This record gives sequence, C-alpha cells and structure tokens, in this order.
Amino acid sequence: MNKTVVLDVVGLSSALIGDKTPFLTAYLKRNHLTKIRPMLPAVTTAVQSTYVTGRWPAGHGIVGNGWYDQADSEIKFWKQSNKLVQGVSIWDEAKRLNPDFTCAQLFWWYNMYCGADYSVTPRPNYLADGRKIPDCYSYPASLRDELQARFGPFPLFSFWGPGANIASSQWIAEAAMYTEEKYNPTLSLVYLPHLDYCQQKFGPDLTKIGKEVTEIDTLLERLVSFYERRGANIIILSEYGIVPVSRPVHINRILREAGLLDIRIERGLELLDAGASQAFAVSDHQIAHIYTKDEKVKQRVMALLANVEGIDQLLDNAGKKAEHIDHERTGDLVAIARPDSWFTYYFWLDDNLAPDYARVVDIHKKPGYDPVEMFMTSKLRAAYKLLRKKLGFRYVLDVIPLDATLVKGSHGTTHIPETYYPVLITNTQQEGGEMEAVAVKDLILNSVFA
Repeated sequence: MNKTVVLDVVGLSSALIGDKTPFLTAYLKRNHLTKIRPMLPAVTTAVQSTYVTGRWPAGHGIVGNGWYDQADSEIKFWKQSNKLVQGVSIWDEAKRLNPDFTCAQLFWWYNMYCGADYSVTPRPNYLADGRKIPDCYSYPASLRDELQARFGPFPLFSFWGPGANIASSQWIAEAAMYTEEKYNPTLSLVYLPHLDYCQQKFGPDLTKIGKEVTEIDTLLERLVSFYERRGANIIILSEYGIVPVSRPVHINRILREAGLLDIRIERGLELLDAGASQAFAVSDHQIAHIYTKDEKVKQRVMALLANVEGIDQLLDNAGKKAEHIDHERTGDLVAIARPDSWFTYYFWLDDNLAPDYARVVDIHKKPGYDPVEMFMTSKLRAAYKLLRKKLGFRYVLDVIPLDATLVKGSHGTTHIPETYYPVLITNTQQEGGEMEAVAVKDLILNSVFA
C-alpha cells in the first residue's frame, strides 16, 4: 500500500492560483491540475460524501448541509453522525481490500462513528447555563486530550463566525501532523476551511482576500513538505469554487406572502412552523429544498416561483433524477439560484419580529444556512457582551446583522464559469482535464493500492 494524503482546501479554484499562491504555482510546474465538474448540490457535506462513497446524493442521501426530517417535522443542519451517510465509505472498502489499511479522518464532515481508525471533528460543549465552550470530538477519545494539551483548545470561534481566520486551519494541520507521527495511517483526509470564510464575505476578489489566499498557500507548503518527507502521495482538492454574488433571494418570504408558510409567535418573536406550513424552503447557499403538503400545493409553488428574479431552475421529480439528487430527503422541488444569487433562510417580514437566534451565531437552530454569521454589527457591542460573560452574567451574543446584501460570494449551483470549478492536483495527469466528483473515491483508492 502507498501512504496517501488528501488535503481538502475548501473554496480553491483556478481563479485563486497565481501571484498570491507562490507555493501552489511552483508545485503545479511538477504536478497536474484537473477540474472537477461541480455536482449538485455543491456544498460541503454533499460533496465530501460523494468523494468518500463514490455515489451521487441520490445514492448516499446527503442532499445538503441540512434537510427537513419528515419524522421529527424539524429542519436539521450540520448533524455529525456518519450513520446518516448511505453507502460504503472509502475507509471501509480499503479495509476489506487489505485489513492492514488504516485511515485518519480529520475534520471531514459526518466524522462521528464513521469507522475510520482515527478521527477528530469540532464538537462544542453546550453547558446548562447556556454557554458554548470550544471543544472537539475524537476517536480514540484520548486523542482529543492529547491534541488540546499540546496545541490548546480547538479554536471554535476561528472556525466559523465573525472571528473566523487561519487559526482553525492551522490547528487542524497541527492535529493532522501529530496524528501522522503517532499512528502512521495509510490514508489521511485533512480539511482546511480557511478560504471558505473570506470568499463568502468578499467573493473571489484577490484585491480583498489576497492575504488569506497567501496564508493557506503557506500552510499548504508546510503540510506538503511534511508529508513528502513521510513518503506520502499527496492529493490536493476542493469541494467547490466560490462565485461572486450580489443578489439574495428571500424564498421563504415569497412563500409566506403567498399564504403558504406558517409562523408561530413566541415571546413576541416569530418562528417558522415547518410542520404546519403548506410549503417552506430549506435554504442552503445556492440551492433550496422546497417541501410541500401535497401535489396541488407543489404545482402552485412552481407557478409562484417560475419568474422570480434570481432563480435559475426549479427541479421537479424528473429534474431531480437528472441531477442525481432524487432521494427521500430531497425537497419536493429543488430551487437553484442564478450564479450571481443565493437563497437566504429569512422568513420574517419585519426585522423587529425576527427570532432571537437570527442575530447570533447558531448553526443548529436556524432553519437554513446563514452566511451573514460571518459579519458583526459592532465590535464594541461584542466586547461588552463578552465582558458580561467574563463577569459571570447570562448573555446573548446578538451581534449578527440582518443584512443579506453583505454576502459577496456563494456556491451550490453547477452553472458557473470553469475558472470557479473545484480542482484536483495530483502527480499524475487525469485524462481529459476534467472529471466527475463520483470518480474521486476510485482515484484515492488507486493511489493507495496502485
């Protein structure tokens, strides 16, 4: 078997490789870049699940970063159990081919109880008094304690939110190198999320994100040099490229104004009541799963959304099948945004009635993905709130704005220019210069067992 390392550089596309990436530019002179055709949906959990199972979302069931649970009548985002992924993952297949194979799964999603030999993933502690304490989960459990004793607590607030920066990717890189030296796994899957943050805030504009692009390039150089000394075959890839956007589409507000979406009032604020709604949308970057009560409502929604500015396509059953996303978890309709647009989860019509979670970082309570969590209303207000926390007072860190026009980059659709396609960088040339996402699993297995 050949030691193989897959470095997942989130948001990396050809558009970013150049003057700001001196290492990658030099590295490509002796390696080969292949573009990966974007899959639907081009979002983290769906793409990663395709990479490790070799199946489309119709086969592995991860139809987005979140979906509507029909049994619980709840919208759920960012779940972590690997039991949600249907299909044989790469580490299980490799183990069958050679029982001596071992795998380190480092921060790729659906990490918990995945069957890999070694794994680490974010897992905050939610205390009874409402506090959220940065932490992570690992298998074996002792690995978490070793990593945090050596590198400090996992920097959760650098991983997502207004304070997101290179620190989280650096911590993951340190954890990967420590795991490599201690366990010597055959295959390591390493997640480096840094470019996701700046591009969603500013778009793929190198005049604004040049510093961040160079930071990840420098970290890549360190990791590649480390693993090359260990004799590893290195695969660098991304899940999607990020495209410039300028138009948020408030799809749930459209459904509400048509009388299809139900609202509950709690403590004078509004909450989306999915189970009582005739139709509602689970927004996830540039796609939205629309769940309807029945066929009559579905046809009404299709007519309602047919000419909405910013919506590129509405997939019915035939469309979902053609895009390999026809699964029981998928919405009755799937809306796809134009390349310059994206879907908010916003359902309120008056900001004064927005739910309390709207103004905080809360990826689990929100019934859709919210990139506005990358922004902050006021650093002074945040400092005041943190001071109250340190003094022992209960507090709500309500510092997230409700201005969706702040977001300048997104992903999820397949209809984008090739310069924003995700990329694969290997030491062997791939035929045709492009490949499908479902082929990545076999490419990794071929690296290990060639």
